[in-house]
Amino acid sequence: MSSFRIDVWTYFLRNISMQLTLTVHLQPNTTQAQSLLGTMERFNAACNAIANIAFREHTASQVKLHHLMYREVRERFGLSAQMAVPAIGKVVESYKRDKSIQPTFRPYRAIVYDDRLLSWKGLDRVSILTLAGRIMVPVVMGSYHVQRLRRVRGQADLIYRDGQFYLAVVVDVPEPPPLQPDDWLGVDLVIVNIAADSDGHTYSGSPLNGLRKRHANLRQRLQKKGTKSAKRLLKKRRRKEQRLATNENHRIAKRLVTKAKDTSRGIALEDLTGIRDRITVKKAQRPRQHSWGIPPIAHVYHLQGETGGRARRLGRSAQYLADVSRLWID
Repeated sequence: MSSFRIDVWTYFLRNISMQLTLTVHLQPNTTQAQSLLGTMERFNAACNAIANIAFREHTASQVKLHHLMYREVRERFGLSAQMAVPAIGKVVESYKRDKSIQPTFRPYRAIVYDDRLLSWKGLDRVSILTLAGRIMVPVVMGSYHVQRLRRVRGQADLIYRDGQFYLAVVVDVPEPPPLQPDDWLGVDLVIVNIAADSDGHTYSGSPLNGLRKRHANLRQRLQKKGTKSAKRLLKKRRRKEQRLATNENHRIAKRLVTKAKDTSRGIALEDLTGIRDRITVKKAQRPRQHSWGIPPIAHVYHLQGETGGRARRLGRSAQYLADVSRLWID
């Protein structure tokens, strides 16, 4: 990789802190869980009603939608003023992404809570507003979260996933002063080996590829069987491969980031956005091609490299260039 060509994203210092999102586990009792689920259903039903008006009027203006829907949302869905405004804002954000389609919201899609709807009572409890009033819910977290949750800033998202409730909390984390890197570590992203750096080291993806093949065969057998027990097993395993791939991507990304930081180097990484649309493969290779772990690992690099800074794109075939002083390592 001595001829590794670099077109880069350069990250500039804009703030003295960065924002991270931490996920903590809530443990409500049965009554509290029903209150949370009822609130999520009503909130997302209101979002669907607002989205219908936004699409009909072809408007993504929060001010206009507020005048059109605020009173109806309060009266029809019974939401408080503090909940009605975030519901309108959530629809506006979704509709702005693609104005050609009407946004739809599943009954248990995440709810946005600001500091007026949610407040922390220490690090083991959180007060959450529901349609039935405020409830005090126990929180479970590890030492990693405890050290950072003292810097909670802004909103939090209430998430319901696989029968469990979580809070995705935004926190401010101080970052060190910028350091100009002495050199750059080039990283090439491939399929057989997930990554190869310009020092000649490869980071194998063969264990992950083997797991994907076995999982694909198991899914095929269970789907063909079609019994209730087979469907339960499919539901149980549906995110297992995703978790394995995420862990492997994070492990490799962390090794590369550590290597770059220890040698005072930045990271130059390929931008492979849209590569699946630019290339074609044989039918037998399509499952491997479309389960390729490169986009997730590139996203990990992006998160660990940017940490809240601004970026400027230089060149058409862009790569990421991360200041080593701004690489976040868990």
